[in-house]
Amino acid sequence: MLFRGAVFDLDGVIVCTDKYHFLAWKELADREGIYFDEKINERLRGVSRMQSLEIILERAGRAYTEEEKNRMAEEKNSRYRELIAGITPAELLPGVLSLFDFLKKKGIGIALGSSSKNAKPILGSLGIADRFDAVVDGNDIQRSKPDPQVFSLAAERLGLPADECFVFEDAEGWLLAGKRAGMKTAAVGAAGGGPLADYSLRDLADARVYDIFA
Repeated sequence: MLFRGAVFDLDGVIVCTDKYHFLAWKELADREGIYFDEKINERLRGVSRMQSLEIILERAGRAYTEEEKNRMAEEKNSRYRELIAGITPAELLPGVLSLFDFLKKKGIGIALGSSSKNAKPILGSLGIADRFDAVVDGNDIQRSKPDPQVFSLAAERLGLPADECFVFEDAEGWLLAGKRAGMKTAAVGAAGGGPLADYSLRDLADARVYDIFA
């Protein structure tokens, strides 16, 4: 089938922001006297900010009010935004720019489909905001992955039917969102090999990615 659109997740596909999330959560946890390490941080991948906070608070020595939780989540996000302001194009993951150049030459629409509410400033820092024909992030949706809303809206903004778009994701659970949207999927990195992926790629520098649009 000829695909006319490519929809990319942000974290883990275009750039890795895990370290910035970790640092922001670690500062908060240390201040509250709550144990937090990289193993716990792995449980936060693809999880909403408030759900992430609840996981961290599992090790807290006291209960927190909803007001306190909201304040803590906002403080974490504020610190995270300070950290990601230092992102540079050097942090783009392998193969991103070459693939975008290829897709542009082929006339294939490029969209971002991310649940992050910080996606647009990250794209700006990476110097690739103008590479996208459509951007859908956490500010545009009411339902996060694995609900298909983010991908369905990306296809709509590209002006394409969902089945003519291909999704690139790095998490098995989020591939389900692509499937529910009616799209074919490529698992990038650790998500490869699962039953929801039509293609499994090491990263976007994997030569097999070009076969999708051949």
